[in-house]
Amino acid sequence: MDLTTTTPGVPRIVIIGGGFGGIQVAKNLKNTPIEVVLLDKHNYHTFQPLLYQVAMGAIEGDSVAFPLRRIFARQKNFTFCMADVHQINPDNNLLNTSIGDIKYDYLVVATGANTNFFGSEEIEHHTMPMKNLPEALNLRALLLQNLEKALVTTDKEEKQALLTFVVVGGGPTGVELSGALAEMRQHTLCKDYPGLCLEDMKVYLAEGKSELLAAMSEGASKKAKQFLIDLGVTVYNSVHVTSYNGDILTIDNGMNIKTRNVFWAAGVRGEFPGGMINAPLTRGTRIKTDEISRVEGYQNIFAIGDVAAMITAENPEGLPGVAPVAMQQGKHLAKNLLAIINGNPAQPFKYFDKGTMATVGRNRAVADLGKVHFQGFFAWMVWMFVHLLSLAGFSNKLIVFCNWAINYLSKDSDNRLIVRGFNTENMKVDEGSK
Repeated sequence: MDLTTTTPGVPRIVIIGGGFGGIQVAKNLKNTPIEVVLLDKHNYHTFQPLLYQVAMGAIEGDSVAFPLRRIFARQKNFTFCMADVHQINPDNNLLNTSIGDIKYDYLVVATGANTNFFGSEEIEHHTMPMKNLPEALNLRALLLQNLEKALVTTDKEEKQALLTFVVVGGGPTGVELSGALAEMRQHTLCKDYPGLCLEDMKVYLAEGKSELLAAMSEGASKKAKQFLIDLGVTVYNSVHVTSYNGDILTIDNGMNIKTRNVFWAAGVRGEFPGGMINAPLTRGTRIKTDEISRVEGYQNIFAIGDVAAMITAENPEGLPGVAPVAMQQGKHLAKNLLAIINGNPAQPFKYFDKGTMATVGRNRAVADLGKVHFQGFFAWMVWMFVHLLSLAGFSNKLIVFCNWAINYLSKDSDNRLIVRGFNTENMKVDEGSK
């Protein structure tokens, strides 16, 4: 297939990114006289809300990923190409990619977000992010390797550092990861690693704001914090990490924590290809768009999801970077693209907030669904039901459900495998063990 030219009379819409938003754009252009091309550097879609469970060994990595080609197997006007997009050339409607140049009539940037280290190269090098599947597997390998080392080391100070875990960031990812670490300490540590005791393992959560889960209600925030404290997590609010050299973590409240495990969930930044030098950016390097998701300064380039910031009077800082926003934007943008192609006016996007949930551990969750706020076991059940239904593919739904059921009944997991080693000296995957 020649992607360097377009077919006269058949508009080509190129979508960069196979996340929640990009998939919805492509799906809602099915059975239209439009050529849809989706580009992604991976050949699978990742269900990011469950990455922390992959990192903790609660479920396997394959369970949260689904082949993009299978999602669109019956869509005749669709083409997927596994490619890295290096540069956008808006003057010529051209993309420079790892598989060659690709021409477009309309471009949708749905590349999502990456971890924000706020300019600190030291922190970026030494801490563990968790924004994609490889990073979640890296985190799991580091966690398990350090537990193995702690079991055999005779250096008490080194043992304590290996068993000290610090999660930076008190949003949903940080809260869920902290809770999972605390539950692993309660149910797994002493059983799987005889010689290590519960008191040896320390879990800290550091958050810059005065409350956890700042986007949720005050009740949810307070309850989530109480859940974590009950699980034995030490929570610091209104603090910031100033440095971490791989040995000592320094916090601006005067704390110095010796640790080999710092998991970074403190912020995100939009990630997009080069070339859009005139595109205005907002806080967190998100691309500023108008109310129809069109990038300011361009007529045929659009951006949705975490990479975009739709600035309105109601949302002066843009919409929240969550999956429902991306999905609704994707569906709406598909309709607008069809309208624009047919010479009809586009309609402004309105986000319908169905609510926010976060789980803190077994039987513990918080949920804000409209004006209804609830916590505890029922919120946990609702969280599981919603996330299970949101997974792509029946097989993934079934596998995750079975894993959850087994884990709940046994308070254990069979997925704590070091499938590939993690080189802590260079903070990268050990190529020899792949």
